[in-house]
Amino acid sequence: MPDRVVPTAPKGGPAALTAVLDDVLATGAALAAADAARTRALAAAGHLALDVMADQRATARAAELALREVASEIAAAENLSDRTVQTHIQRAMTLVDHYPHTLAAWEAGALTRAHVHAIVDIGTPLPADARTEFDLLAVATARTLSPGRLRTRLAMLAERLHPTTITERHHRGRDTRCVRIVTGHDGMSDLIATLPTVLAVGIYDRLTQQSRAIIDTRTGVAATLADTPRNTAPATHTAAHPAAATATATAISHITPAAPHPTPDTFNTPRDDAPQAPQALTDERTTAQLRADILTDLLLTAAPTADPTRTDDGPGTLGTIHARVQVIVPALTMLKPDAENTDPAELVGHGPLDAHTARTLTETTTLPWDRVITHPITGAVLHTDTYHRTTAIDRHLRARDRHCR
Repeated sequence: MPDRVVPTAPKGGPAALTAVLDDVLATGAALAAADAARTRALAAAGHLALDVMADQRATARAAELALREVASEIAAAENLSDRTVQTHIQRAMTLVDHYPHTLAAWEAGALTRAHVHAIVDIGTPLPADARTEFDLLAVATARTLSPGRLRTRLAMLAERLHPTTITERHHRGRDTRCVRIVTGHDGMSDLIATLPTVLAVGIYDRLTQQSRAIIDTRTGVAATLADTPRNTAPATHTAAHPAAATATATAISHITPAAPHPTPDTFNTPRDDAPQAPQALTDERTTAQLRADILTDLLLTAAPTADPTRTDDGPGTLGTIHARVQVIVPALTMLKPDAENTDPAELVGHGPLDAHTARTLTETTTLPWDRVITHPITGAVLHTDTYHRTTAIDRHLRARDRHCR
């Protein structure tokens, strides 16, 4: 067994390492002082705009426009967006007006930008008269903690200083629960759910347990196969955990009532006529990827328990409602995968879609297609009609892929 490599100090010994550390700390303090100075300047710019409007007894709308004008001047000088500078000005004014001790400690190099953001974020829900005490106590607490640990400690501190109970605030906070989608890059998006914390933590924990069950199952299969003689057929294994059986058995989730859409791991599934290793051995997904795949599977295929249409005679109709997406696929993208960047497919309302997913959706749907013929130069629509995949095509696809559609 090779000897363990122990990190060594830079050439020059402990004295050189101490000198480097001093340089890092000095640079960090200088950056903190510069950031704090810029914060004061941005706050002064915001106050200047508001003071001018106050002297003119302007309306709140006029004051907001004045603040935007100042922000646009700074944005133009720094090559930033107006909205970004407006956010910076608002945050700077909050820090200068309500967190003077935090700003002073930041300016002195005792706190980092991350510490300051944590203090302001946690203190924002507090009423103005409670922020002074919170500001003083937060600085004393932050000096010995990392930003991540600081947030937990500050949350408890803010709770003790808040004049209303957490029960009352949680009752109001529940009204903000929602689900939203943020379109990202490379055909990926963030699905964000705002939920009561106990439910969010419970969902994440269940996804984690199910992911680990799948990983444990494939690890056990691999170990068993390693111990099995080559001339002996391996026994059929089932998941040791019911969650593993559910997650690994499901490869297709319905997007429309008649159009199946592959889950992420389906794209990596070998054809039925190819030699296959046990699924547990070909599954190399990480815990994070498994969480996402299981969440997708559950949301696209499960029926909700809380179904107002449910009767004593049987389940309600919510479980029969399937997700629907609209995809535009150029003909060349369908036929020539290497041409997808020239004329990519589109998920309507969200942006480009990779050619493989687009072709899979169009191959599997039984709904009619809307065929649109456009001018090759102007893009103007010349003709539209509806095309329904024929029974002969279905038979051909079943014979080729050896499974029903």
